[in-house]
Amino acid sequence: MFRFVIAAAVIALSTGHALANGHGGGGEAPAPAKTEAVPAPARYVLTKQGPKLVDLKGMTLYFYERDTSGKTSSCNGKCAEAWIPLTAPANAQATGDFTPITRNDGSKMWAFRYRPLYTSVADKAPGEANGTATTLQWRVARPED
Repeated sequence: MFRFVIAAAVIALSTGHALANGHGGGGEAPAPAKTEAVPAPARYVLTKQGPKLVDLKGMTLYFYERDTSGKTSSCNGKCAEAWIPLTAPANAQATGDFTPITRNDGSKMWAFRYRPLYTSVADKAPGEANGTATTLQWRVARPED
C-alpha cells in the first residue's frame, strides 16, 4: 500500500505542471517554439556517370560556367528561357549547401555551394542530361563540384 501512495504522489507531482499548461509552479520558462526543418530544393542521385543533383521532380540540374560571383546569375533574358533557373520562394532560407540568391529581375533562385542551379529545356524526362550537348559552358551539377 505504501508503494501505491508513493507512486500516486510521483505521478501527481509530475503531471501537475503539464496539466497547468506550463503556467505557474516551478518558475520554468516555456519551451522554445519548434522550428521545422526546411526541405532541400534538390537531391543527389547516383548514375552510371557518378552522383548528380536533380530537382525534386528528378530533372537534372546544371551549373553555368559564367556564374562566377557566387551571388548572382549570369543567365538572364533569352538564356533563362533555355536554361530554367531553379526557383526559390521569396522567403527562402539557406538549408545545408543550398542558398537562395537574387536574380537581376528580383526573383529568387537556388544555388548549390553558391553556384546557381538550372534545368535544361533539352531534358524532357527525369534523369535525362541532354543539356551538356548544347554547349560546353553548361555542366551537370555534381555534389563534388
